[in-house]
Amino acid sequence: MEFIHSRPMAPSQQAKSSKTARGLLAGLTLAACLLAGLSGARAQSTAKQPPTAPQAAPQAAPQAVPGFWDPRRRPERPDLSRLSVIRFLTETDYPPFNYTGADGNPAGFNVDLARSLCEEIKVSCTVQMRRFETLVDALTSNRGDAIIASMAVSPQLRARVDFTDPYYRVPARFASRKDAVMPEIRPEYLEGKKVGVIAGSAHEAYLKAMFTDAELHPYPNDDALRAALRKGEVDFIFGDAISLAFWINGTDSGDCCAFSGGPFVESRFFGEGIGIAVRKGNDVLRQALNWAMFRVWEKGRYTDLWLKYFSVSPF
Repeated sequence: MEFIHSRPMAPSQQAKSSKTARGLLAGLTLAACLLAGLSGARAQSTAKQPPTAPQAAPQAAPQAVPGFWDPRRRPERPDLSRLSVIRFLTETDYPPFNYTGADGNPAGFNVDLARSLCEEIKVSCTVQMRRFETLVDALTSNRGDAIIASMAVSPQLRARVDFTDPYYRVPARFASRKDAVMPEIRPEYLEGKKVGVIAGSAHEAYLKAMFTDAELHPYPNDDALRAALRKGEVDFIFGDAISLAFWINGTDSGDCCAFSGGPFVESRFFGEGIGIAVRKGNDVLRQALNWAMFRVWEKGRYTDLWLKYFSVSPF
């Protein structure tokens, strides 16, 4: 069953039900560490009691910035002589990733990252904003060279385009009321606990597979799910960590809640990550972007961009 759609849901679009159906990152942390250390341990542990009683966890902890590049596997610098310009395509309204700035120009995390990549490759670049559903057709018809629009890698899209290495993921996390935060969450800790989740989502499927003793409460949308947590109708909610981070730090939460435990990033449920799409067979550009992303990360510019746009870490 396919759970991951063409992109995750924008934090700014939580109240728009028409967008909801489309949805569904201190120290640098490799994705492999996240997979093995943060997720696998939760699903496989046999301990029966939490290490401590529920306690409040400060949200002012050092910001966690994910990294998907292994410093021991430095990519070779590709031949960049054939690149003179990169025409990036992005979406019109998906803040904070891409949106129209106050000056009328493209802005956002994706746009700033695209410009950093062009600076590293030392080529000119343009950023054209289009409706999300038109991006792949525009790329394949040579109206652009690369899509940087929070596009989730999927088998369906791989049939039409090639992708770079992922430059971020959309992890899943638990949230609870601030007076009941748990520093670590394992399946056995949630035995008999009421856990809210969006009905029919990848998050619900994950809970059914891994947290079999939790009492699941499905909700039709994010508004209903989060209202249930605010009112104390459920002990935890489980969902898209990027959206939850913006909700926790925003006014809609009423400062009620915080993350409990760490991120879950199993690709079988939550996708392969977010990549930059290029036309099929354009290995020159794909390799150049992979090399440039490693360099941007290595120089700390990726971290600067992440901290600029994400005040509460989803990781």
